Amino acid sequence: MTDGLEKYGLDLHCTMILEEYRGNLAVFGKMMEVAREVLNRNISANGIYLNAIESRVKTEKSLAGKLELKGSKYSFLEDITDIVGLRVITFYSDEVDKISAMVDRLFEIDWANSVDKRKMHELDSFGYNSLHYVCRIPKSLYYDPEHPEINSYRLEIQMRTALQHVWATMYHDTGYKSGVEVPREYLRNLNRLAGMMELADEQFSLIRTNINDYRRGVQKLVASGRFDDVPLNGDSFKSYLELKPFDKLVKRIAAINQAEIYEASYLPYLNVFSHFKFKTLGDLDRFIKENSEDAYNLAVYQIGNTDLDIVSSTVAVQNLCVVSILKMKGGAGGLKRMFDILGGSPEYNGKRAERLVETARQLPFMNE
Repeated sequence: MTDGLEKYGLDLHCTMILEEYRGNLAVFGKMMEVAREVLNRNISANGIYLNAIESRVKTEKSLAGKLELKGSKYSFLEDITDIVGLRVITFYSDEVDKISAMVDRLFEIDWANSVDKRKMHELDSFGYNSLHYVCRIPKSLYYDPEHPEINSYRLEIQMRTALQHVWATMYHDTGYKSGVEVPREYLRNLNRLAGMMELADEQFSLIRTNINDYRRGVQKLVASGRFDDVPLNGDSFKSYLELKPFDKLVKRIAAINQAEIYEASYLPYLNVFSHFKFKTLGDLDRFIKENSEDAYNLAVYQIGNTDLDIVSSTVAVQNLCVVSILKMKGGAGGLKRMFDILGGSPEYNGKRAERLVETARQLPFMNE
């Protein structure tokens, strides 16, 4: 009992609170563990990608400092709401609201002691524009009959964006809240920086919303078959692939030898289509329709007399590109450039291109 009196200079009341804290450290550790696991599991289940989740049990030294300053406010240890603290750091400001709704659903919120600092609108409060929820762990989440106090002690969950977290760290590091008056020119610069970071936070969320809206719009256009209205890029190509535009040709080629098909990525061919100067999905769709039969015939000559029993899912798109290049009189040089774009050894790509030209010479489209 005298340790708090002598070591920290606390009065008897605060020392008793400190003793109770020491006796319940295992309880606080379990509370932190349960709350963190629940948050991690539910955030993951909702597909939210976080910057971090931080958690801690307040150290004895930190609690003693709090009691020294504000000990008269607390009658019992249970009155202190932040002995267990967690901080959820999101990338986007709108995700703070998603996390807060999740916390509200999972935990028992002490609304009287919870604070939405985003509504305070202080000029220099950007880093503290976070949500602070004071909670209890309900028995439905975790209950230990030997330690019912786990459900009675409160904990604090803070929710903020990564930029708000950076600002808060810088804010403390400058000693801004140390009680020493900051010269006006420094204060002005800090406030300007707070405004810039708040604007950046808003813009990151807005940009993400706009990109998501754009992607949904592309998906609708692709689903409706309006390919000429859709620029060819990574997002639109992925949406187009959902229609499985190469599947029919792949299956025809595999059927030549009753071969199995193993899946490979089509994405490297996006660079080839860019080299072909395709601008829209309409260009790509016409390319497939115009060259499919010749691409199939090329495959017949390539594998018809072999015992090949497995083919890549990209065999169709590769043959489509080969046929298109040869029709345009690109020859072995054009084929080599395509293979170079896709990767591999330049020397091997050259020999491969020459072999393909020899194989294709027998096909009708080469003489058109």
